[in-house]
Amino acid sequence: MSVAMLQTSPLPVSKHIFNHDIMNCTAEGVVGNYLYSGRALGITEPWDKIQMHGDLEPLWQDITAHYQRIGLSHTEDVIWYLNLKQLGAHIGYQPSVFYYGPEECQYWGDYEWLNTVEYINSKNNFMQLADELGVDVPKTLCFDRKSDIDIETMRNINYPCYLKAAISVSGVGIFRCADKTEFFENLRHFDTNTPIQIQEEVKTDTFLNLQYKVVGNEAVRLTASEQILDGFVHQGNRVPASHEPWEIVDPMADWLVEHGIKGIFAFDVAIAQTTSGLRFPAIECNPRFNGASYPTLIANKLNITEWSALTFSTKYRSLDKIDLSDIEYNQSAGEGAILVNWGTVLEGKLVILLAGSRDYQEALAVELAARL
Repeated sequence: MSVAMLQTSPLPVSKHIFNHDIMNCTAEGVVGNYLYSGRALGITEPWDKIQMHGDLEPLWQDITAHYQRIGLSHTEDVIWYLNLKQLGAHIGYQPSVFYYGPEECQYWGDYEWLNTVEYINSKNNFMQLADELGVDVPKTLCFDRKSDIDIETMRNINYPCYLKAAISVSGVGIFRCADKTEFFENLRHFDTNTPIQIQEEVKTDTFLNLQYKVVGNEAVRLTASEQILDGFVHQGNRVPASHEPWEIVDPMADWLVEHGIKGIFAFDVAIAQTTSGLRFPAIECNPRFNGASYPTLIANKLNITEWSALTFSTKYRSLDKIDLSDIEYNQSAGEGAILVNWGTVLEGKLVILLAGSRDYQEALAVELAARL
């Protein structure tokens, strides 16, 4: 097993240029999605570079003052536009991107990384690889196109089930089908040639996010968190998780690194109670940074071991109106609020890390909602 625990020994400093724009791979309708590049600021170091959307520049003074007060290091070397040509234009800087797709590869040229990302980003390929590696997954029927579903298949579906696009983002293209009527209604959402899958329902309300970081040629276990969901849509994460079944997906993490994946990737894993005990079926792989990555890396930099990260709506459209007095993160106390996805304040939305005990987090969430 080459999967390693997160190392604490010093590693050689590597410089990165961060471009965490999500516009090449986002779901339509995500509020303020063109502003998400700003959430990478808190995971940078002073020797890095970062590209951010130009609309975020007026917020720079306020967010950097916040990070300075809480002791969070970051780069001040900012490129205020998101052109991907910058990824290969700075000697000595490795790229850090949200998703390594064809556009990113065009300017960096690591085709092995690209091919692995595109392969495992398909839920159908994920199921095939899980079968080959012996990874526990829900019972799933995979189809190269919707038109491949025949009458015999439909007769033998057990309900409830989930109908999923093989490639989806942020829960888009996922439908729960309680019965045959709902199945046929939801099937209409897909084009004839769309690859899809029919998956058994895992009876649980608890899903885990198991994140790995590629260090050298190893998959390093980063953080296990519990997902906070609104239906199928990710709303946040909580650490520590109730369970950390790394051994379930370690074989797949090894495979991904052996085939060239870089950066950070994660698995969604369910917690299901069965007559023979707990089961941890793997649902999918996110071969990229995900919503949990940013609070995770910020928490790790500040040695925060108990936290949640939540999405808040706000009536304000600038950071200077956000009142964090007496609830801003305090290193001595080890608790308080940290702005993670801050650029989206321009659209009335923020992701905030809540550090401290579970009781403190709940009280802080109430206080933040009142102030925002």
